Amino acid sequence: MKKAKSKKKKILVIVLCIIAVLMIAGDWVLSVMIYNDNFNKRFESYEPLMLYVDDFDGLQRTKYEFPSDKGQKLTGYMYSAGENQRGIVVMVHGFGSGGHNTYMDSANYFAQRGYYVFAYDATGNDESEGEGVGGLPQGVIDLDHAISFVEESGNFPELPIVLFGHSWGGYSVCSVLTYHPEVKAVISCSGFNRSSDIIEAEGKNQVGNGIYLMMPFVKLHEAINYGNYALNTAMDGFSASTSSVMIVHSSDDDAVPIEYGYDVYYEKFKDDPRFSFIRLENKGHNYVYYDHTYLDEFNAKFDKWLETLNYDYNADENKERFSKDKADYMHNNLNRDKWCNMLNSELFEDFIDFYDKSLN
Repeated sequence: MKKAKSKKKKILVIVLCIIAVLMIAGDWVLSVMIYNDNFNKRFESYEPLMLYVDDFDGLQRTKYEFPSDKGQKLTGYMYSAGENQRGIVVMVHGFGSGGHNTYMDSANYFAQRGYYVFAYDATGNDESEGEGVGGLPQGVIDLDHAISFVEESGNFPELPIVLFGHSWGGYSVCSVLTYHPEVKAVISCSGFNRSSDIIEAEGKNQVGNGIYLMMPFVKLHEAINYGNYALNTAMDGFSASTSSVMIVHSSDDDAVPIEYGYDVYYEKFKDDPRFSFIRLENKGHNYVYYDHTYLDEFNAKFDKWLETLNYDYNADENKERFSKDKADYMHNNLNRDKWCNMLNSELFEDFIDFYDKSLN
């Protein structure tokens, strides 16, 4: 009788173990699927809002291609607008809106004020190869290769390198300091500390604390695919270098909540003269370093235009029609001169001053 009971207990334990393994495997598969659905996609710049070299007086650029980790070719451009440049700004774009095109106005500002600018499209974006981005650590990998290309290819003058990144790029320019401590200065706008932060932040909005059940699988997935690049954080980059660091973030950022970047850094480095902090209010995420005057004006007119449509533009059957109508509206109503000159000039003057001091 005792043997029978013991056998039943063993069977029960085995069944429970199998169920536990299946549940863990299911959670892992689900986590990877959600991760890939969000991050392993290809992104192209939205044509009606694209910027062009001709939009900026005196801006010139030269095209380059260079390989990243899997041999995929990345496309970059060296921007210039004068002589006697003091350094090279390597510029890193954000996630989800295509490559560096959106940041051409920033490239122009730096180029007009004494810096070369090397800006590129990350894997899976615009002119660069890749069926999809893959994951957020890919941004650090691509930047690592971009900096090495600027330093070693022989195509660029031997000048000090500084970094500028927004969002995904803000995380990348800080984390990459682990691999390039020679960088003189970094400006990180709306960035985050670790690659998994964005999954956690967005997951909390959608499923609350349930996201924490997924996070171990997300981190494991990134570690398997990206190794040390996934494990490395912005804070690790700060510790590995002596670079000057400026952190810019808006308190109302709902894409990268301020507690995932700025607050983490400020808590540790607020009294460190190597660090500068600019906390903004009501600037959001995508346009954190812009003057919002024309942006608000255009958005208000666009909202009124939406009210004039005689169909439900949210309905799936009208998706293609609305996409065309919206593009036509953008082409016909966007003031390109204002659109290309929305940068907050006072803030960018601070950026230039910060870079200049780091080179002395």
